[in-house]
Amino acid sequence: MATANASAKSARLEARVSQEQKDLIERAAAYAGRTVSDFVLAHVEVAAKKVVEEYERLHLDREQTRVLVDALLAPKHPGRKLRRAVEDYRKRVESR
Repeated sequence: MATANASAKSARLEARVSQEQKDLIERAAAYAGRTVSDFVLAHVEVAAKKVVEEYERLHLDREQTRVLVDALLAPKHPGRKLRRAVEDYRKRVESR
């Protein structure tokens, strides 16, 4: 599995494993036609992405989903404080 900017690999990971685990990983890598490092990295990356996605995904119950959809379909007009904050922001950004 290719990762972004694969030629710039400079970080290192190490892990202690049992001899049985090492043998199994080496055998699996050989079956896959990959080096142990490539095999481990490819599978660890897939697992890491899955965990990150699960934790970063928004989980809503039925009521929360309804509130979100209602807000997206019929947004309320900004209040006085929000309009003032936007005006202040624009003055600061445009003045630079």
